[in-house]
Amino acid sequence: MLLSGCVGFGREYTRVKGFSHAEVGAVCLKGTTLEPRLGNAPHRLCETPSGLLNAIGLQNPGVDRVVEEILPGLDPEEVHWIANVSGSTLEEYEAVTRRFDDTPVAAIEINISCPNVKEGGVAFGNDPDMSARVVEVCRRATNKPLITKLSPNQTDIAGNARRCIEAGTDALAVINTLMGMSVDLRTRTPVLGNDQGGLSGPAIKPVALLKVHQVHQVAGPLGIPIIGQGGIASARDALEFIVAGASAVGVGTALFYDPLICPKINRGILDYLEEQGIASVEALRGTLRTHAVQRCACG
Repeated sequence: MLLSGCVGFGREYTRVKGFSHAEVGAVCLKGTTLEPRLGNAPHRLCETPSGLLNAIGLQNPGVDRVVEEILPGLDPEEVHWIANVSGSTLEEYEAVTRRFDDTPVAAIEINISCPNVKEGGVAFGNDPDMSARVVEVCRRATNKPLITKLSPNQTDIAGNARRCIEAGTDALAVINTLMGMSVDLRTRTPVLGNDQGGLSGPAIKPVALLKVHQVHQVAGPLGIPIIGQGGIASARDALEFIVAGASAVGVGTALFYDPLICPKINRGILDYLEEQGIASVEALRGTLRTHAVQRCACG
């Protein structure tokens, strides 16, 4: 799955020579809000050790233009297109979801890492009650499959996942970016115009793996699929997420330095399954064997 924000609204990525939608299962479109947004002031991107900070600020043309002008140019037979819904209020989430309901998108992903302006700016995704409320209003607005993208910036991601499942989500994307900052020592100011941004890339992979494992303890027994994401840049990375409990994996930051990485990941997964005598990815999912003795992680 190509992750939201990394391939625009789909067509941008098809300009890459050699790319084929046959190599991916789904493309998640850029985050969309009710009204157009210009996004944050620059700088919006900043490279960090083994990672990337971004503070784009949900720049998008608004849901009406996406539905009326962009979606008609996307072929639903080519790949599964997934809309990404963002908002600053419950009402906005519901309105954008309802607008996508009568469109060819295969599913709707809910970005609950947005700040709730009516509650002082706290992110919806960092509060289990607010996370569940977002899922509830979106569930009422559509019959399409709902994917809730969980934030790692919270105390109990498994508890939050449980609340979202109870509220009606069909799947979970684990995880969104971690919050981070980079400082320009010359000016002694944050590099990003928004001061802080979301950290992605290989640097966050260990965190993402743990979160997938934790969420799988809740979602797995209920048959709720997990899309594992966060630093996947090789077949080995993807396989680790599947073993930890992911039913599918998302690739994002790696696309910026290797736009044709997906075919390499696919081939690597097939090679591993053949070497291990495993019949399918599904047979590998959630097969992590944890140690029986719980040890303190603090050393």
